[in-house]
Amino acid sequence: MVRIGRADLGHINLKAVVGAWFFSIIAFFVFSLPDHPDALVPEAFGRLPLEWPFVAILMLMTSGCLRRYLIVFSSFLVFLVLFLKLADIGVQAAFQRPFNPYLDVTMLANGWNLISNAIGTLSALVALIGGVVLILLTVAIFLTSLRQMAEARGGVRQLLLGLFAGLIAVGGSLMLIDKAKVDLQTPTYLAGRLSLVARSIEDMRGFEKQLQASHGPKDGKGLFNVVKGKDVILVFVESYGRSAVEDPRYSDVILPRLVSIQRQIEASGLHAASGWLASPTVGGLSWLAHGTLLSGLWVDSQARYDRLMISDQPSLNRLFSQAGWHTVAVMPAITMAWPEAGHFGYDQVLAASDLGYRGEPFNWVTMPDQYTLSAFDRLVVRPAHGRAEKVMAEIALISSHAPWTPVPRLVDWNDIGDGSNFNIQARSGASPSVVWANPERVRAQYTQTIDYSLETLGSFMERQGKSALYVILGDHQPASIITGPGASRSVPVHIVTDDSELLTRFLDRGFTAGMIPTNTTQQWPMSELRKILIDTLSH
Repeated sequence: MVRIGRADLGHINLKAVVGAWFFSIIAFFVFSLPDHPDALVPEAFGRLPLEWPFVAILMLMTSGCLRRYLIVFSSFLVFLVLFLKLADIGVQAAFQRPFNPYLDVTMLANGWNLISNAIGTLSALVALIGGVVLILLTVAIFLTSLRQMAEARGGVRQLLLGLFAGLIAVGGSLMLIDKAKVDLQTPTYLAGRLSLVARSIEDMRGFEKQLQASHGPKDGKGLFNVVKGKDVILVFVESYGRSAVEDPRYSDVILPRLVSIQRQIEASGLHAASGWLASPTVGGLSWLAHGTLLSGLWVDSQARYDRLMISDQPSLNRLFSQAGWHTVAVMPAITMAWPEAGHFGYDQVLAASDLGYRGEPFNWVTMPDQYTLSAFDRLVVRPAHGRAEKVMAEIALISSHAPWTPVPRLVDWNDIGDGSNFNIQARSGASPSVVWANPERVRAQYTQTIDYSLETLGSFMERQGKSALYVILGDHQPASIITGPGASRSVPVHIVTDDSELLTRFLDRGFTAGMIPTNTTQQWPMSELRKILIDTLSH
């Protein structure tokens, strides 16, 4: 039998009190922590999380193996809740949705790219390592403090039991008066996460059924007769969302730019119609928008996109190719192997290395939009002149991609060359870490890059003239730092053509004349645009 002296007992109880103090701080913080960045306000911690005293009483009222198991389980619970809530805050800030363990594990690399390009690789690495160390250190301290508190003896043990029992009694009383001041959210929170995973699995089963059903024509022969003899140019403008047009912080710049473009193209014999599309994504993951539009299916997760890539659902590009167009992908953001190109069925793929850019990158942006369009003209449009086969191009413009620094400027088209003339622009401006330290500056530079992309498009269409149909749209809204909370997922879409009868077809479907869609202009899911284009251009 081991005897414990008063000195030893005092030492044990001192450690138990210190342990109870650290346990309480961590438990209160973790169980009170909101799971959304907009809820990170002092008031969020003005509640009593009942998990805190419940765990303490369990530790103090058990012993032996059961206590050891409960300590390990409670520590794992704290780790799980802390990790999920921090992941929720990050994913909500970037993509305006909660973290989904089933869908988002494969998105870790994309998340790293987004953060590192926004604040710089070194800053992102420090933040990542710091975050991991902070979580592990927090859990380690929690585990140690639980063990120390559970060893309390005699009067100290009874005192701690009384304090935590009193907290539960106070919590029960407060629940009768004001439920907003007390909560036991963890079981509901974790159950909700399990439900989210279950719904995601069921969603994939539903998507599988959609792929097996018939969605539009399976072959392009006989389609698109209305635009025979015309190039069809589909342009995605990065982060060009509805907020750019309607939010007063940006509309003072963007609306005049759209008016200016309308005047430019009308002087060249072109006319426009505009509408709204609901994008399947927000803040990033542009390929989900591309996949949605080109497949006619709602592709709002990486799991759906991956499944689409191994399906036989013909893309809009493939249908144009089968109908006699030379289909091209102009993708300046593609810097590595791109196996998904095989699914889309392009006749020609121009990734970043194929466009001949010899200038310096604009941080994440490999080349400015003006160079991308110039290279498209040089490598695709001009060689196609004189051939019966017309071009159907899908072009991604990326100058308006985060981190929105430096901001490019339009130059004389004849001076573009191999892109080295853009080097001075690429070296200008503040670093991403400096820009992102000030939210107002981030918003200002976002506006400038959208304005640049639109100005470049207007100038390009003015130069190219007639005999082409342009379909220009945003891929998604930017992150909530730009739009604010609760913004819609809508993006503008513009149809530009020299064919007045063709434009009337789009107006009859609900588009608004001109380059500016209004708040009464019809909105469609982005997946619906494929059918609209097929029907409007074929019959």
